[in-house]
Amino acid sequence: MSGRDLFCQPRRFGRGAALTLVFASVLVAGAATGSLPEGDRKSTPDRAGSAAPAGHHENVAEAAAEAMAAGKSPVEAAERAVSRSGDRWGAVYSPGEYEEFEEALDGRYTGVGLWARRERDGRIEVTKVRAGSPAAVAGIRSGDRLRSVDGRKVDGRPVTEVVSLLRGDATDAAAGTTVTLGLERGTRAWDETLRRARLSTDSVTVRQLADGTTVIKIDSFTKGSGAAVRAAVRQAPAASGILLDLRGNSGGLVAEAVTAASAFLDGGLVATYDVEGAQRALHADPGGDTTRPLVALVDGGTMSAAELLTGALQDRGRAVVVGSRTFGKGSVQMPSRLPDGSVAELTVGHYRTPSGRGVDGKGITPDLDADQRVIERAETVLSGLSPQS
Repeated sequence: MSGRDLFCQPRRFGRGAALTLVFASVLVAGAATGSLPEGDRKSTPDRAGSAAPAGHHENVAEAAAEAMAAGKSPVEAAERAVSRSGDRWGAVYSPGEYEEFEEALDGRYTGVGLWARRERDGRIEVTKVRAGSPAAVAGIRSGDRLRSVDGRKVDGRPVTEVVSLLRGDATDAAAGTTVTLGLERGTRAWDETLRRARLSTDSVTVRQLADGTTVIKIDSFTKGSGAAVRAAVRQAPAASGILLDLRGNSGGLVAEAVTAASAFLDGGLVATYDVEGAQRALHADPGGDTTRPLVALVDGGTMSAAELLTGALQDRGRAVVVGSRTFGKGSVQMPSRLPDGSVAELTVGHYRTPSGRGVDGKGITPDLDADQRVIERAETVLSGLSPQS
């Protein structure tokens, strides 16, 4: 596998549909406007080659070609073919969308720099604002209510649809384009017009708890996140435990997940997977820290490459897993170029943990179930772990 290889999940299911299963900030903590690559692809279409892989890739390509010849939309025809195939994770992307995803997986994206979530009453609330972003410069802050985007009311909409509006997906909006937000703070209501900007992601954050425990939070596996995890482990206080927080991490570049696994393993198997019947394996690099106590935190938003990492650490006896059952996305997608330059990504196989467990549709069961006060429960577990010999 190349450094760009990954396992995939779709950004949308139909032409004009909203963003669907995306990165962790959408599924759990809210939505980082513009920071929404599709995650988890097997490889880029250029590396996969211009010829579609065997199987239903060919049917999708033929549908797109026939639509082009008839003067109809090849993307819409391809999406209908994907829908008919029954491929849950299949998706079709325009050339511009796919380019955005590649950039986002490289840690760059176009957006305004805010995260949001939908409350139980349907309101959309800002949960975080990126420092130095257009949203921050405009004075938007956590706790503000987002009422509308370019005049469209957002109450009751899925966060993914709100993100699509903020990004300007319908028009492939670029950096420099404007978006007007209707906001509310207490009794004050106002409109704010922002210019979208090119921003960078911080997919790995590190903090220290009072007892010296290091918390490494991985929001997604973008380029460089694996190296950031390894650096965080090396810089952690000697003999201190580590909480590896994978909650809400819905995937990314699998090569980065393997690099992250290498921070805690001394070589060995991380996962196996098949591509149209051909069995392959992923291995950790030697030299990882195998003695430091480690607890991995997971939940229902832990998906795909994050499940791959969790399964490896659990099966290898390297970490105690605390939280709730993970999502269960263990299929492998491969992209191919369609005649009009768009990209189809369809399922070609599945991956398994080192012990041979299938993840797709099942997820990973934690060693200790914890729905509330997860950090506190994990700290208790960590305090009971002794360095491994």
